[in-house]
Amino acid sequence: MADTLPIRLVIHGGAGAITRSRLTVEREQAYTQALAQSLAAGYAVLEAGGSSVDAVIAAIGVMEDSPLFNAGRGAVFSHAGRNELEASIMEGSTLMAGAVAAVTTIRNPIRAAHAVMTKSAHVMLIGEGAEAFAAEQGLEIVDPSYFYTQYRWDQLQKAIAKEHVLRDHDAGPTTSLPDRDEKRGTVGAVALDRYGNLAAGTSTGGLTNKRFGRVGDSPLIGAGTYADNRSIAVSATGTGEMFIRTLAAFNTAAQVRLQHAPIAEAADNVLAEIAAIGGDGGLIVLDATGNYAMRFNTSGMYRGAIGNDGIARLGIFPGAETPVTCLPASAP
Repeated sequence: MADTLPIRLVIHGGAGAITRSRLTVEREQAYTQALAQSLAAGYAVLEAGGSSVDAVIAAIGVMEDSPLFNAGRGAVFSHAGRNELEASIMEGSTLMAGAVAAVTTIRNPIRAAHAVMTKSAHVMLIGEGAEAFAAEQGLEIVDPSYFYTQYRWDQLQKAIAKEHVLRDHDAGPTTSLPDRDEKRGTVGAVALDRYGNLAAGTSTGGLTNKRFGRVGDSPLIGAGTYADNRSIAVSATGTGEMFIRTLAAFNTAAQVRLQHAPIAEAADNVLAEIAAIGGDGGLIVLDATGNYAMRFNTSGMYRGAIGNDGIARLGIFPGAETPVTCLPASAP
């Protein structure tokens, strides 16, 4: 009986001004491979009967370890030249949640968020306290230089020159800075395991050129992350301040649970609210029967999904996702 229950994993690698003219063939292939590896890692957990929480951690961990995404290894720099990381995770069966923010030495913030959820009496830890807790829990601690990439450093220098804050995918290597103030950068995953339990997680490096200890929506339960078996699991990417102001993740879940809105409609309603106050971005949404939606109102969102058939479906630009061969979970 358990084998007939649906499993599903949906991921995103950030949304923004992603256009074909700015994305080289080689870079598009690199993103496709990284997304496929993320799906493979999470799917391996689900296929083996593992929990949705562990699948989310596995999928996000792959993206945190890749320099392509604004999370973990590829995190953007603050104005002070620091990589300040944020992450959160939530499980739908108990509504337990954990989060970290303003951390600079934890290799995989999503694992630290999970430790906060399962090994502490708290929901969010920040800064040096979160780092000390992560070390006590045996998580991998790295020198801050681990997060340095030349691409992100060059982004910071350009942003400082024009006093912009930038989303992770809004300033390509050959593109001039946008004229408007840009605010976002995230990876995330939502999963459904064989036991009918949902989970959601989100991880980010925040904004290029951010100042004053800014924290976005990604580590905030109800804004960037939410999971409830009675409705849906959600992970968000977008203009963080607007996602906070609209409680985007919880807002989407509430529409599904209380108004019985279809999941894509609920996501679109929230994105419309965000657009009305000057923001944009995307949401991945998954319900307890395996139905999912990947919705965004930007020019692109790195995204993918996989279910019982083991076929990965990936997309970057608007339109249907493309089936691809999913790489083994052990792929480098």
